[in-house]
Amino acid sequence: MKLATRNNGERDGELMIVSRDLRLMARADDIAPTLQHAVERWESLFPALQQRYEALNDRLLAKAEPFCAKAMMAPLPRAWQWLDGSAFLHHGERMQQAFRLPPIPDVDRIPLMYQGSGDHFLGPCDDIPCRDEADGLDFEGEFAVLVGEVAMGADPQTALGAVRLLLQLNDVSLRALAPREMKTGFGFIHAKPPSSFAPVAVTPDELGDAWREGRVCLPLSVTRNGERFGNQSGAQMHFHFGELIAHAALTRPLRAGTLVGSGTVSGSDTALGASCIAEIRALERVRQGEPSTPFLSPGETVRMEARTADGQPLFGAIEQKIV
Repeated sequence: MKLATRNNGERDGELMIVSRDLRLMARADDIAPTLQHAVERWESLFPALQQRYEALNDRLLAKAEPFCAKAMMAPLPRAWQWLDGSAFLHHGERMQQAFRLPPIPDVDRIPLMYQGSGDHFLGPCDDIPCRDEADGLDFEGEFAVLVGEVAMGADPQTALGAVRLLLQLNDVSLRALAPREMKTGFGFIHAKPPSSFAPVAVTPDELGDAWREGRVCLPLSVTRNGERFGNQSGAQMHFHFGELIAHAALTRPLRAGTLVGSGTVSGSDTALGASCIAEIRALERVRQGEPSTPFLSPGETVRMEARTADGQPLFGAIEQKIV
């Protein structure tokens, strides 16, 4: 099933069901007014949502409308809790090597995670504001999961069973502001403005074999100003989503509607580029002594999309302009 949130002027929008091919959509607010409402009552509402989804795919809904990504907000426009991990170890290793940072103890056994700002997410076509070019504005291509209730102390397999929907996102970062915040040990505030999400959230079965061992095993295509920037695969996550969720729930339960991110998609093959500018700059620093790729400036564009193995649309695309 594929779900989205249309902008109706309210903070949480209105819930829409989207056809598998992303051509049509239909209102679902008579079943659940918002995605948060739906995920909190998933077991009881899922059959009705699924039935309408199947009817939409079979072209049996008279009130179906053409799908329009520009009319969509983030699938979950705001979340009670947004937790972002760093599950791709290649990304962290390159950053440490470039900046000669000391290794983080047990980084291959204990996931890294921070609590981000979940009160406001950008839609797939919303502009990204650049406050000051000196902030080092960067994009980060990621995947995320939206979970149901997770008990405190849940093991990774139980936690993986709480995944309700998969999402694709751009975790916007301000690189020049991050070092001081990391040194304080209190986490990010200024370095992490609102993240943006692809228009559609999907149930894991929509990925078929590409949803494997708790990972989105698909490449994430990233372009900058229309030129290829990266095409790394979510299959190279060191920690799978069940492990990330279990880590987050170690000392507290997670309420339905919690979002957990994968961290920047990264892989062993540098020929496939990267999912963020900072990683490219880290590689340049190692190879040539200093980085040459600039961070983002107003007027630039960023596009991200993951498609199925046979090239069919999945989450839809993130297409944003820097302003």
